[in-house]
Amino acid sequence: MCGAVKFEVDGALQPPDACHCVQCRKQSGHFFASSDVAKSALRIQGEDKITWYRSSERVRRGFCSVCGSSLFFDAIFKDWIGVAMGALDTPSGTHLHMHIFVSEKGDYYEIADGLPQNAR
Repeated sequence: MCGAVKFEVDGALQPPDACHCVQCRKQSGHFFASSDVAKSALRIQGEDKITWYRSSERVRRGFCSVCGSSLFFDAIFKDWIGVAMGALDTPSGTHLHMHIFVSEKGDYYEIADGLPQNAR
């Protein structure tokens, strides 16, 4: 949002998913849509302005330390990182393909887009 952190992805984005788990909802304020990108394909400027929050043993979440924008979902022991769709400039060239952790979704909304919904 503020421009302190900028990133680029080499290659096309994978179709993103929308995660409705409690942690993603609390981090983002709703659900978190992200595309999984090979860590080797991600180039970041302003990396010193990213603050990482370790939300579990296997995951850390990156946000801008200046404006607080949610940017990354890093599965620490994997070779990919989730990039927040809302942090990308448009057009993104992709479309949401599924919903995950719908068993934890908020009670204030319905998912009615016809996309696959996984309980976990």
